[in-house]
Amino acid sequence: MNPRAVERTILITGVSGQVGYELARTLQGLARVVAVDRSVLDLSNLDQIRSVVRDTRPTLIVNPAAYTAVDKAESEAELAMRINAEAPGVLAEEAKRLGAALVHYSTDYVFDGTKDSAYVETDATNPQNEYGKSKLAGEQAIQASGCAHLILRTSWVYGMRGKNFLLTMLRLGAERPELKIVADQFGAPTWSNTIATLTAHIVAQSIALDDSADWWHGRTGVYHLTAGDSTSWHGFASAIFDQARLENPPRLLPIPASDYPTPATRPANSRMSNDKLAQVFGLRAPRWEDALRLCMEAR
Repeated sequence: MNPRAVERTILITGVSGQVGYELARTLQGLARVVAVDRSVLDLSNLDQIRSVVRDTRPTLIVNPAAYTAVDKAESEAELAMRINAEAPGVLAEEAKRLGAALVHYSTDYVFDGTKDSAYVETDATNPQNEYGKSKLAGEQAIQASGCAHLILRTSWVYGMRGKNFLLTMLRLGAERPELKIVADQFGAPTWSNTIATLTAHIVAQSIALDDSADWWHGRTGVYHLTAGDSTSWHGFASAIFDQARLENPPRLLPIPASDYPTPATRPANSRMSNDKLAQVFGLRAPRWEDALRLCMEAR
């Protein structure tokens, strides 16, 4: 362990979630890690957030916890806003009070998906569902706090834990001979381990360069962090079954999103450019197909 790591404490929220689980492992050795789940820090309880942060006194807060039930958020907009907007705002205020930095994760759903090319960080936001609105409000609350922060927007997160498209496909593929998959929405499937690993590289850079407030403030802002390249949900499903090597894989039928209506509107284009992340931190995520292969091998 870095001899100076004992001076640092990293507080990680949502440790039972896809990204939080991975972060609790990739950030070990960089500092004292305090990783908490909802039973200890419930983001719907703003007083509890303040209490846990003040008791822990972290030098860095990493917040992957979120309300992620996209369709359910249409009927639970108030709860989604409390967890995804008010709670990050409180974390940011507490970070500011302690002189700590905050790493927070956001989403492609802050965009409306009408752009023809990949979104960059300076593109206008225009969320089309309650989940996206709550995540954008969280970004704005953090920015308004004045704390040193990184907001990392990602997309189509999957892994071997929790609820995600990969696990859903593997389950349905074992149950049904045929699956209808949306083929006109595009994005970058991003492995939870990729997000955690790149986050750890960023934190390691801060430590190597003395972890000063100036370092974090000098890099404060919004960044896109997704896997390289892009595909459709149908393309993602096809790749999953190619690598799963099921004895009787299901037949995949491409359909338009209009044939699969959901309570929440999804953007047709979720592609995001990672150039800023590469320019500032020298980091690029692997191609989505390569990351998927690694994830499936780990299975």
